[in-house]
Amino acid sequence: MKKLKEKEFILEEYLNVKTEETDISMIDNRKTGQKQFEEICYQVKTFFENEWQTANSNYEKILSDHKRAIIGHEKEVAYFKDKIREYLRANHLLNVWKPEWYSDMTDGVYHELWGLSGLAQWFTDAFKDSSSAKVIGDKIFFMVDGKTLLMPQRINADRRKQLIKALLLNTPEKRSGDSYHEVYMLDGSRITIFSEDLVKPNQEVLVFRKFFVKEFTFEKQSELGTIPRNAIPLFKSMIGIGYNVAFCGAVRTAKTTFLSTWQSYEDPSLEGVMVETDPEIPLHALMPRAPVVQLVADGAVLENLTKSILRSDADYIIMAEARDGIALNIAVRAANKGTRRVKITFHTTDILDFCYDVADEIIRVYGGSLFSTMLKVAGSFQYIFQFIQLQDKSQKRLKAIYNLRHEGSRIIIHQICKYDLKTDSWKWKYDVGKKSKIIGEEENPEMFQVFCKELRDLSEKYPLTEVTEFSPYDHIKE
Repeated sequence: MKKLKEKEFILEEYLNVKTEETDISMIDNRKTGQKQFEEICYQVKTFFENEWQTANSNYEKILSDHKRAIIGHEKEVAYFKDKIREYLRANHLLNVWKPEWYSDMTDGVYHELWGLSGLAQWFTDAFKDSSSAKVIGDKIFFMVDGKTLLMPQRINADRRKQLIKALLLNTPEKRSGDSYHEVYMLDGSRITIFSEDLVKPNQEVLVFRKFFVKEFTFEKQSELGTIPRNAIPLFKSMIGIGYNVAFCGAVRTAKTTFLSTWQSYEDPSLEGVMVETDPEIPLHALMPRAPVVQLVADGAVLENLTKSILRSDADYIIMAEARDGIALNIAVRAANKGTRRVKITFHTTDILDFCYDVADEIIRVYGGSLFSTMLKVAGSFQYIFQFIQLQDKSQKRLKAIYNLRHEGSRIIIHQICKYDLKTDSWKWKYDVGKKSKIIGEEENPEMFQVFCKELRDLSEKYPLTEVTEFSPYDHIKE
């Protein structure tokens, strides 16, 4: 019996909802609908527990089933829902009152006990266009039509902690002592969890994000309004040449989506290495015939891999979500030794600070001269794409494209594209730097001619007449 009680404690910790222990052998129809619903949930929970104990169940398997169910595995979800439905039908409870955010009674009981609680509604068709949801304390928010709205459902502290524990069953190696986690659902949705000492008491935060784009094409990006359709031939020519590019912007500005789209047009015969801190970009699905090594690493693990990555015979390197000096150093070193088609995403809102910000991150880790490192950064990337999120948070836009150059000890940034918010359109400047010209003629002369023609045509039709040349670092000396 002692062993069984220990198992009961584990199951209580990970599965059970703490509910007041009330005798509910009979449902009192005079009670409120919410109270009845809570009592039915408790009754179903008790039914499951009794069955598991009577059958001397394998609790490790139960925990595994719960883990797989909560991230979306159909077989395990069906296990819980089928048994709940069977119980409710036998007790004539299928049609009693349930909260409006659940599709039916079975769905409601499942999510209240072992699923996503009131967050389950965010995964239904009614909110298929919602890009994010948040739990802050007991409150639940959904992004609707570009605005974050407070929803009527609540999730109490016990249920919230249970949900976090259940989600972390999928990443047990990160669970112990950590206050920050990222977890992925089976459909690709990402959940970021802040808890413990990172938040105020009983104010845990869970941020859910959907990734809508399933079709990674420039045409699809144009349909969404993110890029201008008439620039698609220009972008394809840049990929064909093999320029080193950085995709920049704040969070939720479609950087990763655009990187994925850009990469989907890459030559599939070339060998590549992609490093991510989280497994967001499915290159094996986007480029099933391409020999691309996909690594998930950051911090000390990534630093240990640096030499291997740089010594690899890869034709290109992708540093998706380059967050720190280690990742950025790999990209800059690869580019400086002559690697083409280097691609990164980087969080920054002021492109004129790009060289400084990247260099600063690198010397924080490796030391060295800030200005010398800035010159290396300027020599590493030819083009920087900047993305923004509009007031309607569901709308993203390419804000600008910059050509990065350095002449001797001067870093000069030339803007070749600018988004006009008032007209929701783009302006262009024909301006091709010396290094861009050299790379184009060396790598793919025919595609370089296409690039020049497309940029010239766009500039003539939609001219950018404002100042386009910037020298933001003239005050910084060696």
